[in-house]
Amino acid sequence: MEYRKLGNTDLELSVITFGSWAAGGWMWGATNRQAAVDAIRAAYNEGVTSIDTAPIYGQGTSEEIVGQAIEGIKRDKVQILTKYGMRWDLAKGDFAFKSQDNNGHPIDIYKYAGKESIIRECEDSLRRLKTDYIDLYQIHWPDKTTPMSETFEAVERLIEQGKVRYAGVCNYDAQLLAEADKYISLVSDQIPFSMVNRESEKKTIPWCTRHGISVLVYSPLERGLLTGKMSPGYKFAAGDHRTKNPFFTDENILRTNAFLETIRPLAHEKQASLSQLVLRWTIDHPGITIALVGARNPEQAISNAHAANITLKRDEMDFITKQIELLL
Repeated sequence: MEYRKLGNTDLELSVITFGSWAAGGWMWGATNRQAAVDAIRAAYNEGVTSIDTAPIYGQGTSEEIVGQAIEGIKRDKVQILTKYGMRWDLAKGDFAFKSQDNNGHPIDIYKYAGKESIIRECEDSLRRLKTDYIDLYQIHWPDKTTPMSETFEAVERLIEQGKVRYAGVCNYDAQLLAEADKYISLVSDQIPFSMVNRESEKKTIPWCTRHGISVLVYSPLERGLLTGKMSPGYKFAAGDHRTKNPFFTDENILRTNAFLETIRPLAHEKQASLSQLVLRWTIDHPGITIALVGARNPEQAISNAHAANITLKRDEMDFITKQIELLL
């Protein structure tokens, strides 16, 4: 496993970080708690020391699973990344969308990052995670209804109290990052990025590079699309958010699979799976610090971790990138 420092801090994260959205079940068609716990522990045994979660993932379920998974591990041997600013239990702030919890009950999701809400969320997260501090605390989505000064004042207070080590953001573009920089010292921005979703290369990643902010990318396998395991007509479980996602049309699956076939020989040469090759290309991509990758079971978690063991030469990186640009 490789480890990279977060911004200008002394906090090192594993280049493959365990992403635990799917572990929470919400929007992924339920979850198997024990399998999720086993997956996190298997990843840790392979050197994956960083775990990213959020209260909204299963409305507390994901954080509880993470807390259970790290029991018995010395606290300074793992890095916990969690978030705030998405409420399902408070109708306040910027309405995001309607959803259902893991029991099928309707819930309304709000983006809200008011000061008292953040303080409350942090206490709840610490309890669920069974820890007394969070390594990286990130606003989950921008909240248009709350001044940034108020939001980041609350985070600064938590840092002063020792409940949070460092502050990060998620889903912030270059303009929002520049605004946030007036109020707090940020160390990271967590954004979507994959071979088929490279919009952030234009402005956001360059801004982060210039200002010494780490880029944490989520959905590097584009929610399973880039594994090569999907075919037209693929059926998702009830409640899976991918059902209506445009990435998963039959046409797009066919196009993506055609691209993956062009790099399959390189994967074979590296004695790697397509998923592992995709992940290695991602963490070697300029400006990217780490990749967040989910796993439903220990086998997937171990496979993801082993992506860090692959070495790609410059001409191999260029070959993959050229194929992406030609076919996708």
